[in-house]
Amino acid sequence: MNLPKIPLGSWIDSFVEWITIAFAGLFSFITATIDGLLNLIVNVVGAGPPIVFIIVLALLLAYTSRWQLGIFTFVSLLLINNLGYWESALQTLAIVLVSGFLTILIGIPLGIWSAQNKTVQRIVMPILDFMQTMPAFVYLIPSILFFGIGVVPGIIASFIFAIAPTIRMTNLGIREVPNDLIEASDAFGSTSNQKLFKVQMPLATPTILAGVNQSIMLALSMVVTASLVGAPGLGADVYRAVSQINVGQGFEAGISIVFIAIILDRLTQNLRKPAYGHIIKGKYVFSIIVALIVGTLVVQGLATEKDLPGDPKAIGGQTNYEIIGIEPGAGIMKQANSSITEYGLDNWKLVEGSSAAMIAELKKAYENKQPIIITGWSPHWMFSKFDLKYLDDPKGVFGGAEEIHTIVRKGLEQDAPGAYKILDQFSWETGDMEAVMVYIEEGMSPSEAAEKWIAENQEKVSKWTNGADKGNGKKMNLVYVAWDTEIASTNVIGKVLEQYGYDVSLSQVEVGPMYAGVANGSSDALVGAWLPSTHEEYFNTYKNDFVDLGLNLKGTKNGLVVPKYVEINSIEELK
Repeated sequence: MNLPKIPLGSWIDSFVEWITIAFAGLFSFITATIDGLLNLIVNVVGAGPPIVFIIVLALLLAYTSRWQLGIFTFVSLLLINNLGYWESALQTLAIVLVSGFLTILIGIPLGIWSAQNKTVQRIVMPILDFMQTMPAFVYLIPSILFFGIGVVPGIIASFIFAIAPTIRMTNLGIREVPNDLIEASDAFGSTSNQKLFKVQMPLATPTILAGVNQSIMLALSMVVTASLVGAPGLGADVYRAVSQINVGQGFEAGISIVFIAIILDRLTQNLRKPAYGHIIKGKYVFSIIVALIVGTLVVQGLATEKDLPGDPKAIGGQTNYEIIGIEPGAGIMKQANSSITEYGLDNWKLVEGSSAAMIAELKKAYENKQPIIITGWSPHWMFSKFDLKYLDDPKGVFGGAEEIHTIVRKGLEQDAPGAYKILDQFSWETGDMEAVMVYIEEGMSPSEAAEKWIAENQEKVSKWTNGADKGNGKKMNLVYVAWDTEIASTNVIGKVLEQYGYDVSLSQVEVGPMYAGVANGSSDALVGAWLPSTHEEYFNTYKNDFVDLGLNLKGTKNGLVVPKYVEINSIEELK
């Protein structure tokens, strides 16, 4: 059956765009509220020397979960501090606590409502099924559009992903209260509220807390995913380690997440019935903790300087002193960090995230004529879609024009001489690449865009395949990073190889794994090596383990980019 495709994706895009515009004020309020709550928690847990918080938390774990857990907490947090991940750990803890708070605030009332109303339950439960089976990454897409890049969309996505157990277990706990107790409370003339808060909730508390515990663990599992949209913390450290193939850093950040997970799990499990509750009543312990929190906030409120640095009307004040970046492992991010140092931009912060998140933030700022500074490179379709300009770089931190090279594994020439020859002869211009990117941006799939470009440029393609042997079904694996440039080039060369008889598979990975895959022979080739500076570190690490076939495109450029309506022209003007 050749039925036309239902434009479901377009409908969803239009719906999300309408929500973004119609509820912009609400989203701004939510963003400000969550930011304020997050900063509040970070300020509390980060007040004073780390040893103070470590001792307090260790004593709390010892009280709720016995002394062995207290010692484990003390040692593990000292190790996190020693490894240099203390600030990241506090940020991660704050993100999880905010997500957990939102889960309790919204999840428990929804669970109660579902337990008391069968119609609500019939509506809510299928929605929870949908939320639990939808890939977590999908929640990041509308979160970026609604709340921008940074920690807030990460928290919202974590909250949506994690709320289901709290709702389900609250509903289950209340429904499992024995009927004879409900009948007894009715016989004594209890009101609905009295029955809920004096009978059902106390009996359902263990089940509800089990749901809260699972929600907190799910929120913690989202910290790496949330780093894709700029959420800081240990998740960003893990993501950076994956991008850079840094096994040691990945293990250190990963084990830090494990320690925090164990601490939060044991704390939430035993909070209701502390191990030493028979010695010191819980109300006294938690009163002391509340007093410490309030005292910390009062002291910080008196000592904290509220004013932002510099002129709020200058470009820094208008952009909150943020440069919106991409994946932490990208070479352009290293260059951008160097530019902050070289130009003395002490107040500025480079926000890590992803290429997609950066483009979403650019689109939103551009539509509202708001100032924004991003890490940019060309060729890229955004220069066709938006009126942009590079900021002058008088110190040359971002280097000059770059080249994109083709790299293949050792032995490919012998194993697949035809593919080797095609890859060696592959060469095109920035206009060619931008044409494919524009096709994709206009709604074509990368595969369709590649086929369209190939059909329109047979003369150029014939030069790539000239003298090459047919593939006869031989398998080829091409790796690429999810940059628009590499999506375009890899799909084009993949289609050419496919049309020449090769069985081609494309694998999307991060920058480090891309180079490592070709170097160890698990992948055959990549056509997106940005040299000499962007991928310099990766190229130098693996250069003895692969074959560089030379450039396939020249004239690329990296730098800081702003819309043309932004009235600055040089990086020096950011001071």
